[in-house]
Amino acid sequence: MAKKDKTIFVCQNCGYESPKWMGQCVCGSWNTMVEERIAAINQYKKSPTITSSTKPLPIKEIKSGSYDRFDTHIEELNRVLGGGMVKGALTLISGEPGIGKSTLILQASSNIAKEYGTVLYISGEESEEQIKMRAERLNAIEDRLMIVSETNVDVIKEYMIELQPVFVIVDSIQTLFKPDLSSAPGSVSQVRECTNHIMHIAKTKGIPIFIVAHVTKTGELAGPRMLEHLVDTVLHFTGERTQEFRVVRALKNRFGTTSEIGVFEMREEGLMEVSNPSEVFLEGLTDTEGSIVISSLEGTRPLLLEIQALVAPTNLGFARRAAIGIDLNRLNLILAVLEKKVGIPLMNQDVYVNVVGGLKPEGTSSDLGVALAIYSSMRGVDIHTTTTIAIGEIGLTGELRSVSNIEKMIKEASKMGFKKCILPKKSIKKLKLDESIRLIGANSLKDAIDCMFFEN
Repeated sequence: MAKKDKTIFVCQNCGYESPKWMGQCVCGSWNTMVEERIAAINQYKKSPTITSSTKPLPIKEIKSGSYDRFDTHIEELNRVLGGGMVKGALTLISGEPGIGKSTLILQASSNIAKEYGTVLYISGEESEEQIKMRAERLNAIEDRLMIVSETNVDVIKEYMIELQPVFVIVDSIQTLFKPDLSSAPGSVSQVRECTNHIMHIAKTKGIPIFIVAHVTKTGELAGPRMLEHLVDTVLHFTGERTQEFRVVRALKNRFGTTSEIGVFEMREEGLMEVSNPSEVFLEGLTDTEGSIVISSLEGTRPLLLEIQALVAPTNLGFARRAAIGIDLNRLNLILAVLEKKVGIPLMNQDVYVNVVGGLKPEGTSSDLGVALAIYSSMRGVDIHTTTTIAIGEIGLTGELRSVSNIEKMIKEASKMGFKKCILPKKSIKKLKLDESIRLIGANSLKDAIDCMFFEN
């Protein structure tokens, strides 16, 4: 006798399954359990047959080779992907609404359709007319770019079998549904099953697929975390919608590094590549107090960024610390070193630190620049911002520590016209530079402040 379907309760936040309803999930979320029906398993189902193509093989007998990639003709996107789109790869792209996700993938779709063949753009949120209007604005009209507004995964699968596209875009995964499931589109079960079906098509047909996903209010990827484990690459758009710069970063990449970033500028005609981000981020640089240039290595590319600091007497019972682009815990550490080792009283001072351009530098190479900018604002002394750069990590004892790839950072600073670089003294011995930039070594933060503000 056939078994009846049963129901379970699934948390819409973490994907936890329970046979009964719970007010609070094991992840701590309240009222996120939704009832879903699952099909019963047939206990008389035949065992699967093992074919020669599915048998385990010794690793030495497995053929290896380089991945076949599609050139998107967008160098910044190729850089983040590791050299282009890999055939059969499933890529998840996320970001806040209006950040430029659909604009970027539509531009890439047009380029691929022009060179490689049919591209299928599946939209579950916009109509064909809306996408056509955006494509006209971006000058992305190609005959082999096919647009369809559909949310049924079974129908989408038939379209892909019929058209045999070389590239597919799904915008967005939260709008798709599988009719066999009773849950609503966007639920954990629907997102999981739809992604599994799309992944199966991508792997068996060798089709690269881009999936657009929503984000939560905190900027994290919406839906269960298993969605990130299913895909090969996770790209994330960052930037303020009110600003023109956008940054694409790979949070996961099975075919390349996750340290590369792509920088774009949003214009009326679409996202334009920024080939030299340092030059763009340093526009309007002037000599003033509380401002200094630091360097950060993003993947293989060094970036020069301006850091601004403002120190003002507090009007409240406790001092306020605010940081944009800099980790707040790191800022508190630097402030503690300034008080303890340099003797600057910051107990009754509000401290604000901002990285101009909205970028968040990785690593600790910006520590010295942050400390010097805070000192400059506190004492009211100017910094020669247009000619001086600071690179180095600050330890808890006040010493300066070297950072990796500092030679690349100094070469980038020299190319951008900077004349003086303050860095850890230990790093100078390792450098082999023939550049027109003066290197000033310091053993401690106090020495660096003396070199910057009290040098004859």
